[in-house]
Amino acid sequence: MSLYFLDACALIALLSGERGAENVKNILQKAIDGEIIVKINQINLLEVYYHVCKIYDQNKANIAIKKIKEFPIEIVIGLKENVFNEAGRIKSKYKIPLGDSIVVAECIVNNGILVTSDYKDLAKFEKEENVKINWFR
Repeated sequence: MSLYFLDACALIALLSGERGAENVKNILQKAIDGEIIVKINQINLLEVYYHVCKIYDQNKANIAIKKIKEFPIEIVIGLKENVFNEAGRIKSKYKIPLGDSIVVAECIVNNGILVTSDYKDLAKFEKEENVKINWFR
């Protein structure tokens, strides 16, 4: 069964109704139907929380996280040692944000598919690290 890891931008798009939100909904529907597994690392979920706090307030961020926890998404708490090491390697080699290095590391270690729209920081990983990416927009 295919394993998908969400980048924070995927959930932000879904919650905000941005372009590409329908594609994220379709991925979640496949998880509901038992066709795929969807995960997000707690650090990437923190990026969603931070984004909602920054735009609105902490109360809205708490509501958003509560809603997300109802979705068919497994929240990965912390970093396993192999993900920790891979994220450190990626961050130092590519100089990308920490959250991005974690989601890429999760995909490399777990042979997952990255769900993102962050072409600027993540497009290079398709070629250079052989990461499968589902561009939702």
